[in-house]
Amino acid sequence: MSAHALRQAAIARDSAALGRGLQALLDRLVAEHPNVPGVALHVEAPRLHFSWSGVAGMADRKTGARLTPANPFRLASNTKTYVAAAILRLWEQGKLRLDDPITRHLPSEYVRVLEAGRYQPGRITIRQLLSHSSGLYDWGTDSAYSARVLAEPAHRWSRMEQVQFAMDHGAPYGQPGEVYHYSDTGYILLGEIVERVSGLSLAQALRSLLRYQRLGLRHTWLETLEPTPPGTADRAHQFMGEVDTYGFDPSLDLWGGGGLAATAGEMARFTRGLFVGGVYDRRTTLDTMLTKVPARDNKDYRFGIGGRQVDGLAGFGHSGFWNTFSYYFPELDLAVAGSVMQQAEYPLASALLKDALGVLRPALGR
Repeated sequence: MSAHALRQAAIARDSAALGRGLQALLDRLVAEHPNVPGVALHVEAPRLHFSWSGVAGMADRKTGARLTPANPFRLASNTKTYVAAAILRLWEQGKLRLDDPITRHLPSEYVRVLEAGRYQPGRITIRQLLSHSSGLYDWGTDSAYSARVLAEPAHRWSRMEQVQFAMDHGAPYGQPGEVYHYSDTGYILLGEIVERVSGLSLAQALRSLLRYQRLGLRHTWLETLEPTPPGTADRAHQFMGEVDTYGFDPSLDLWGGGGLAATAGEMARFTRGLFVGGVYDRRTTLDTMLTKVPARDNKDYRFGIGGRQVDGLAGFGHSGFWNTFSYYFPELDLAVAGSVMQQAEYPLASALLKDALGVLRPALGR
């Protein structure tokens, strides 16, 4: 047997062992948590010649359909990374400046609503929206909003309706640039800015600016704002406790703060693509995305992406309300993404990420 053949055989053996270890994590998670219908995980580790997708549990409890790696799911706030990257691509193209006041790019009706809500939109910049330092009240974490969604899951929300909800239910967190506070309100305004500056719908703009085709994102899409891509498997059912949210109108989180659906594999591919030249034309754009804005209470959030330490290993990525996550660890050229299909078990996603790294790091020599 040639040296190349021996090497390929060793890679195959090592990959099989890693796959067994990761699959055991997923099987154990579902077995130990009966209220979790299913879990998906994808690992992209080029140094190990290892690209692996695994699942455990069901895509649909009612029919008993088993979950597969092809089943997409709603990403929730992981979408913010995509929207921030689209804004940075427009900046890279010279179509906007990060320190532009948002009044330069928003329709006048939004400016009026913000002013009526006791904000000074002329002092709020795109940079501050990206870094959650605008002071804008977050409708997404308001208990009254959650109650309304549960009471009217089929309601079709508009972007303006959600901005108005924020104005009606909360006060500014602080002056622009003063304090970090997570805000879906800021990101749906960024969604509007993407549309206005690009001249495209948000769905078309993300697809074009973020180079879906180059990255091989064939089953990533904004629900109802564009057709489901051909050949896409049925979306997995995601739960809030006993409530199956599959039929909830996606507009509850659609206009920039959330809204994308994708597989775990495509989430990992996108997150890694940001770092290895798949999205941006210039390295300085990624450096800008990773800049930490010095607002009070900002632990480690950048522009649509956060820093994270997992047992001393530095990573970057995002998580979402539906218990989704996607992180890239530059030191290891490693991307890990997935979802626990039960929102009520929110800590499990972090535990799964940590345990998956525990399986992978010895093979990567770290």
